[in-house]
Amino acid sequence: MNLLLKSAKIYAPATAALHHKTRDILIANGTITKIAAKIALPKNTTEIKLDNLCVSVGWFDSSVSFGEPGYEERETIANGLEVAGKSGFTDVLLNANTKPLPNTGSDIVFLKESSRSSSTTLHPLGALTLDGKGDALAELFNMHTMGAVAFYDYKRAINNSNLLKIALLYAQNFDGLVCSFPEDVAIKGRGIVNEGEISTKLGLKGIPSLSEELQIARDLYILEYTGGKLHIPTISTAASVKLIANAKKKGLNVTTSVAIHNLVLCDEELESFDTNFKVKPPLRTKRDTIFLAKGVQNGTIDFVTSDHRPMTIEEKRVEFDNAGFGTIGLESAFGALNNLYGVDGAITYLTKGRERFGMDTPKIEEGQKACLTLFDPEVKYVFEGKDIHSKSKNAIFLGKELKGKVYGSINNGKSIFK
Repeated sequence: MNLLLKSAKIYAPATAALHHKTRDILIANGTITKIAAKIALPKNTTEIKLDNLCVSVGWFDSSVSFGEPGYEERETIANGLEVAGKSGFTDVLLNANTKPLPNTGSDIVFLKESSRSSSTTLHPLGALTLDGKGDALAELFNMHTMGAVAFYDYKRAINNSNLLKIALLYAQNFDGLVCSFPEDVAIKGRGIVNEGEISTKLGLKGIPSLSEELQIARDLYILEYTGGKLHIPTISTAASVKLIANAKKKGLNVTTSVAIHNLVLCDEELESFDTNFKVKPPLRTKRDTIFLAKGVQNGTIDFVTSDHRPMTIEEKRVEFDNAGFGTIGLESAFGALNNLYGVDGAITYLTKGRERFGMDTPKIEEGQKACLTLFDPEVKYVFEGKDIHSKSKNAIFLGKELKGKVYGSINNGKSIFK
């Protein structure tokens, strides 16, 4: 793959000499070979010249679900990675959200082999407990050896406090990262949306903020006791931000993330009874979104995620109570973040987090592997069905105005464009 990117504005905060500069970028055999004000087109090279072309380091998403194996009707690995690449993501963490769940090293090998030909690199998460049942630990060390970057029972709370304690102690033997979904199942009960004025008005069973906050407080106490590395994915309340901030002040080795839709949208959206707004954790109040957005800006929340979770029409186009939790989000991630934080903020938050999962951070420099996202940050549009490339169409941002068009990405010696 030989490409010449013409007149590209570079967003690279880590490389001050190039940040916000417009340059030509020559890529040969997957490597950045030259960056200059003007570069003549070499032989056997394709010129890429696009309107208001901007370039950043390839984007990273820490919470993506597909379906294969077991739920291919939702999404396949091949198409899911193609969607990710077209949406600007060069690296994604794949949740343990399949059937069967990845419990062993051979399961991890299957996932990695299934993605080897893609421009987007798939980094698999192994299940924390056998079949996600919360009764016994899965084969953590074996999966780590085969390439699992962390261990997470996706959207399943670890109810057994002693099991979390054992996991944190055991994983320290190989510097493993344990993930714990913040939900107290007993307090959640049969809740399906945020407990508050809106849920009462609509007659929908509520999930108290306490169910998340109590679980986080428990996890942090256990982490303080055991040591080790803990990641708490997709928090959603103002008090959760405070709990994480206090834990970091104590020096605990904890990180957290937030789903982009929880940053941007609140439970007022539920008045339409559109099941695309049924997500987990639920959309909270406007006050919560403000605290979450500030938490991202001040670094309390370590990174953002699309929390991409495809669901079929049969799982979504039913009564609200019976609909499945989840939304796709890869295609809308940049446009929603760019609206909220502006292009510099959006790029900063979409490129953070690799180090936590043992991944190298790419750079825009001569001699470095080309791991790039191409985009135009100024285009405004209403997100519609035609903008969805996923097999499933359960998009929470349908009908919302977004800002920023992604052209595609370059990674692993390959390029993919919309």
